[in-house]
Amino acid sequence: MTSRMPRPRFAPPPFRPPVLSGRLHDARTATAVGRWLGAAFAVCFATGLVSHYLQHPPGWLADLLPSRPVWGYRLSQGLHIATGLAAIVLLLVKLWAVYPRLFVWPPVRSVRHALERLSVAVLVATAVFQVFSGLLNIAEWYPWPFSFVPVHFAVAWIAAGSILLHIAVKAPEIRAHWGRRSPGTRELPAEDVRDRRSLLLGMGAAVGVVTLTTVGQTLTPLKALDLLAPRHPDHGPQGLPVNRTAAAAGVSERGLGEWRLEVVGPRPCTLTLDALRALPQTHVRLPIACVEGWSVAADWAGIRVRELIQRAGGRPGTAALRVTSLEVSGAYRVMEMGADYAEDPLTLLALTLNGQTLSLDHGFPARIIAPNRPGVLQTKWVHRLEVL
Repeated sequence: MTSRMPRPRFAPPPFRPPVLSGRLHDARTATAVGRWLGAAFAVCFATGLVSHYLQHPPGWLADLLPSRPVWGYRLSQGLHIATGLAAIVLLLVKLWAVYPRLFVWPPVRSVRHALERLSVAVLVATAVFQVFSGLLNIAEWYPWPFSFVPVHFAVAWIAAGSILLHIAVKAPEIRAHWGRRSPGTRELPAEDVRDRRSLLLGMGAAVGVVTLTTVGQTLTPLKALDLLAPRHPDHGPQGLPVNRTAAAAGVSERGLGEWRLEVVGPRPCTLTLDALRALPQTHVRLPIACVEGWSVAADWAGIRVRELIQRAGGRPGTAALRVTSLEVSGAYRVMEMGADYAEDPLTLLALTLNGQTLSLDHGFPARIIAPNRPGVLQTKWVHRLEVL
């Protein structure tokens, strides 16, 4: 009789975190990249606040928003999108520089260490969400079930708070590695200095390429280089891009029928298109700037909104306006503008664009054009003005 040999027991190998010993995965590289990333996020946050409050002003702010300079929103939103795109490159390099710290073992060493890692997790998650959701927004692709604007705005505050907390926690380390020869730090080998300089130069070149190939959608002298932007300033009906077409808004020429403009006020009136064309026409050159970052100046002609307000009995200089579109539905179907916009002589109920009657996609028979306003508030297919 033969005895059975006991089967060997195979225990799983002990967990060993990956060894990541690259010389540039260090605090000095992270600090150098973080300076530029922090600046980009600061500009994004400030210009994002401008954009949000111009689009959705609280009641107390509505009459305080300025209509000048006429290029104000074009500049602020152009900066918002340009720095947001640059921040994608900077964030990827920053994550590359610090990712070995994600594998520290043990993952939590104390309560303080756990809180620090939690704050970093929130910072990384919100930063990644902001830049990549913003990228999908300018491409007008929304693969999520929530509304982009309020969520993007709320997460921006969380990201800003996380950045400030991170700077406060890491202040001693940041201070130690801020300069090339900061006090208390060892002299770096020449090879490390050379490699870090090459990394930062490569990062700067990547940011430059992304900027040059997208900023032309706002800075029209560079439009010939506009290769990666989702919009080109010259592409579209009547030489102007269109975000929301008439078909998407549920507006058709047949549905216009016998169109009338209804002006509601102390002395309400109704005007046909021929009657509007018979009124004195004002010609202005104004940019239209959309939240997706593209903008282009165009020649508009129509009736000053303040003249229509006065015709309906509104008091000059004090009347705000509610504008209603023929759109079937949409978050901006009804738009309000404060007295400063409504009274501005450049604010028009436009009937023509670049010397031609408005096309249906550009808002025929009438649309709003005003200085220093987001494109979503330049309401198209207007059929009702209500003096407030």
